[in-house]
Amino acid sequence: MSLRVIFMGTPEFSVPTLRAIAEAGHEIVAVYTQPPRAAGRRGLELTPSPAQREAERLGIEVRTPASPLS
Repeated sequence: MSLRVIFMGTPEFSVPTLRAIAEAGHEIVAVYTQPPRAAGRRGLELTPSPAQREAERLGIEVRTPASPLS
């Protein structure tokens, strides 16, 4: 039985779970994760979270609310 899932995660350790859900054939409707963070020498480059990078690789919609309540 295939499920429609909304995944919430940010750090690297959430990526294997995201992959496992996708590989199990479930429909991941969206991934909610923290907004990209400033990085680099001057903090001008925005770096997406590991969960966001994996969701984009899998072709899943990514949502990055400023607050979990919004």
